[in-house]
Amino acid sequence: MPLLPRSPLPRLGLYVAAGAVAALTAAGPSFAAADPVKPPAERAESTQSAESQSARLYKGRVTARSGLLLRDKPTRSSRVIGSKPYGAIVHIFCKTRGDNVQGNNRWYLLTDGTWAWGSAHYIANIGAAPRWC
Repeated sequence: MPLLPRSPLPRLGLYVAAGAVAALTAAGPSFAAADPVKPPAERAESTQSAESQSARLYKGRVTARSGLLLRDKPTRSSRVIGSKPYGAIVHIFCKTRGDNVQGNNRWYLLTDGTWAWGSAHYIANIGAAPRWC
């Protein structure tokens, strides 16, 4: 009996399934399958707490009239790697202690395009104070 050529359909189906899994994984938790172990109320709470932690953004406004110098370390003597103009809104990742600037030893790690430190003396918080690093 002559051999018939193999159909590419099973292999194609495998590729489609793998692509669908990759797309759902990349899309994030909103498209992920429900957790069968946790009840719906607990799933909603855990999703909200994870989203609130990852979406928690701290913001501030630059108050230095001449602009804010961005530095590579939370010290006044560290290298200047950029600046932000007066009134600019900056995104703050966290705060730490560093060199004292006019009575304020807090420095904010900013995430605007590059990771840089700015003295908290020259940044007014918008909303909640940033978390500690």
